[in-house]
Amino acid sequence: MPRPLINSSVTLNVIGSLVLIMGVLMLPPALFSVYYGEKDLIPILSSSLITLIAGSVLKIVTRKSKDAEIKKRDGYLIVTGGWISMAIFGTLPYLLSGSIPDISGAFFETMSGLSTTGATVLDNIEELPHGILFWRSMTQWIGGMGIIVLTIAILPLLGIGGMELFVAEAPGPTKDKIHPRIKETAKRLWVIYLFLTIIQTIILLFCGMDFFDSINHALTTNSTGGFSTKQGSIEAFNSPLIEAVIVIFMFLAGTNFTLLYFGFKGKFSRFWHNDEFKWYSGAVLLLVIILTPVVYYNTGEVSLITAFRETIFQVVSTITTTGYASADFTEWGSLATFIFFLLLFSGASAGSTSGGIKIVRVVILMKNGILEFKKRLHPNAVIPVYLNKQTVPSHIIFNLLAFIFLYLSVFVIGSIIMTALGANFEVAISSVATSLGNVGPGISEVGPSHTFSSISPGGKWLLSFLMLFGRLELFTVALLFTPYYWRRN
Repeated sequence: MPRPLINSSVTLNVIGSLVLIMGVLMLPPALFSVYYGEKDLIPILSSSLITLIAGSVLKIVTRKSKDAEIKKRDGYLIVTGGWISMAIFGTLPYLLSGSIPDISGAFFETMSGLSTTGATVLDNIEELPHGILFWRSMTQWIGGMGIIVLTIAILPLLGIGGMELFVAEAPGPTKDKIHPRIKETAKRLWVIYLFLTIIQTIILLFCGMDFFDSINHALTTNSTGGFSTKQGSIEAFNSPLIEAVIVIFMFLAGTNFTLLYFGFKGKFSRFWHNDEFKWYSGAVLLLVIILTPVVYYNTGEVSLITAFRETIFQVVSTITTTGYASADFTEWGSLATFIFFLLLFSGASAGSTSGGIKIVRVVILMKNGILEFKKRLHPNAVIPVYLNKQTVPSHIIFNLLAFIFLYLSVFVIGSIIMTALGANFEVAISSVATSLGNVGPGISEVGPSHTFSSISPGGKWLLSFLMLFGRLELFTVALLFTPYYWRRN
């Protein structure tokens, strides 16, 4: 008897494990509910209990398949199904506490958290209970490196199939290996992730933030998520020192974590020999140089130092897809607004927690485009594309071209649907771009000074799907909708 295309039992078993972990991670926010004596304790504990029961049921029903091997087809379905399942259960604290009473808004907020997008429907952030605010930040920290990788790091249940899951989940087209065993790789990534989060929390405490704000912003900075405990985001603190610390950690979070690993081992030469890091750093520097005088002359009310401070913060926040706001870039004139709109697509480094297309893809395609001019003059010449002094195989270039085509196609189709749902042109294209790129703020009515509360319920569902689509690198989700995935051959 032939093996079924999809091992539904093992798929549900692993998803059950993810749901169980989600239930456990709902418990830390309850500590803040107890400390502050607020009424969100029962909703949070109830949410955790419901999630733990659901995960346990899935595990018990599929217990015979726990040692089965996970194939590639199973891996893609587990990643997508697991992410959707976590988003569904992640809505419970919002719904049961009444913080976000409607399901479309609660799902949007949860998916925005897990996908580290940072777009919000909340217009009353500072009125929410501390436990709910911490859960909101936790969803971004969970999604930052990917709860799938976390599962591999702490549970030995995936066996050799773990590599298939990491390939489907790991952000970006990076082939550098920290360690040949995927479990060890995942552990090393999470040690770095946890270390950066703890260090930033401590530094922010010394900068004047209280503990609650410090730990929340550390969670959402290193995940490049951008949720804040303040309605005015980072601008509410009005502290150049706090902004400087967050800029540094946003930049690190947008760096390939493989490079960070070697950096912690003292191998800093890896940074200077990495083409993507050089382009990433150069792009930030160039944008700051271009935009600082633009901000200075267009605002007319700030000093050059303040213009530089606001510019570097917003550039790093947007290119890393964190989405924090220290100022509203849509007030800096048409040129600045257009540049920031383009940044909604770029993203930072592959192998980081940022979203977007990723700089390495842009660099490879730019180099390939330049070579096309040379090939026009020398049609018989074999001129390879180099990255980090290594030849980029042609199939990688074809894959990148397909990715860019799919990305832009989804952007166009999503924008058309958003306009059909009643959004104006600027809201439609920017909300789709920022959701697909997992950035957070867009322009116009969904800009840095606004929220997504005015988006229709249908629009919120669409944008939630686009966040998932972008977070899982498009093909992971799109593959499930192709006939090739469901054919045996």
